[in-house]
Amino acid sequence: MIVIVCPGQGSQKPGFLAPWIESAEARALLADYSDAAGLDLVAYGTESDAETIKDTAVAQPLIVAAGLLVLHQLAQRDVLHRIGGIAGHSVGEITAAAGAGVLTSADAMAFVSERAAAMAESARQVSTGMSAVLGGDPDDVVATARAVGLEPANFNGGGQIVVAGELPALARLADEPPAKARVMPLKVAGAFHTRYMSDAREFLAARADTFPATDPSLRLWTNNDGSEISHGAKFRDLLVTQVASPVRWDLCMESFVNAGVTGVIEVAPAGALIGLARRGLKGIPTLAVNTPDDLDAAADMITAA
Repeated sequence: MIVIVCPGQGSQKPGFLAPWIESAEARALLADYSDAAGLDLVAYGTESDAETIKDTAVAQPLIVAAGLLVLHQLAQRDVLHRIGGIAGHSVGEITAAAGAGVLTSADAMAFVSERAAAMAESARQVSTGMSAVLGGDPDDVVATARAVGLEPANFNGGGQIVVAGELPALARLADEPPAKARVMPLKVAGAFHTRYMSDAREFLAARADTFPATDPSLRLWTNNDGSEISHGAKFRDLLVTQVASPVRWDLCMESFVNAGVTGVIEVAPAGALIGLARRGLKGIPTLAVNTPDDLDAAADMITAA
């Protein structure tokens, strides 16, 4: 059983959409996604520098658009319906929702644009950020983070927990890391999935009903607790609450194992979730789709499974 995973914020890289726009079809799709999001995604994905696309209001729609391009291409190869399920990490859950048919691509792009703008506004209220803590005892990592005023934001599995909060507290944690752990700042502009995003969650809760939700056509897991969700409206509502709640990617990976996963494919901009899978799902084959040249290998992997 192949599971497709969709990355979250911080996975974006300057120019990463350049290989895709060589296709007229992909360029046309990106134009549609740009219209829905109210952003020039082609320009941001091909010309902008790292600092520009770090902006939450840009990064989130850009990442979702890239994932939708890959999913569209796999559907064109008549293999997407053969996968065993789909899941996304943080904003990647919106990509997964579209891939599973819960949201249309246009609504996914409009939703992520509103999500990104709301989270960016919340992030502007206080100077906050996120850091990955690699290694160490998980309980000790959480306790040490809380002791300096930080919150666990992502339980990523594979020996990684992301903590978030105000910048002085993050600096203190970096200077005094938990035992047998190292701290790595992330390329994000706010303390996502924490109390600092409460205003964004309230805004999205008031807007959620404007995005019709259909029950998923593929198995779909939630970051809330790693469980499989079969009702579209419930998954959409979890997309809202997850903005200010920790991401439990560790539990998603446990669910993949329990479901009998035999391979993991990450859509563009790929790399982060493949890295977690290699540490948390040892021995299970993985594949990153970052350019159109990777699509045939992905289709072959799905067909073979």
